[in-house]
Amino acid sequence: MMKCIQCLNIIKSMLWKNSEKIKKIKKHHLVKHETKRNVLFRFFLILAVFLSYFIFVSFKYGLSQGFGVTILTWSFFVFCTPIADAGFLLDFPIRLILKIRMIFTEALVWLFSLGVALYFSLIRPEFFAKSALLQVYENILNHPIPLWSVILLSMIGTFTSVYFGDELLDVVRHQERSKFMKHGYKLKIIIGVFLLLALIFLYYFLLKEFNINFI
Repeated sequence: MMKCIQCLNIIKSMLWKNSEKIKKIKKHHLVKHETKRNVLFRFFLILAVFLSYFIFVSFKYGLSQGFGVTILTWSFFVFCTPIADAGFLLDFPIRLILKIRMIFTEALVWLFSLGVALYFSLIRPEFFAKSALLQVYENILNHPIPLWSVILLSMIGTFTSVYFGDELLDVVRHQERSKFMKHGYKLKIIIGVFLLLALIFLYYFLLKEFNINFI
């Protein structure tokens, strides 16, 4: 009987400790604040996508090559998309741990991404043949005019979105996002122009790939 009572007390103690931990998690500003919840959800979603992709290509090409394909694909999304999703994988945890604003860490992300692109272009170019996306990336890197305009537009859009991302961690509610309320339309314009350019270049490459000439 005494042993049963002791077991019940141990279980009760464990449940109480767990409930206290849950309460602490719920009180944490990353969960409690509306804007920070959105940032946290976005981080875990992006992390899940990249981890899933890494697992997929690792099964297909092996662990070492899978890592290379994943990091090169990450570099593509840093350089060639106007939203800071790829860089956000580093920006967000560094902001939480070191309290450095994401606008500064994103600059380091771009330098690192440049190093990745140079390494694979000069030393391991065969990795670009692993997927259609990486073949597009190789074409962009090898044709500064006019394709680097995509990278330039992505840079403007990325740093604008990071600027607004920092604000999300500075405020509690979306209504307090004065910077986004005032300048958010600029990001929408940048993304719209980027998508238009991307469609034009994609159309051009498809015509070139299938040797179609309308003239």
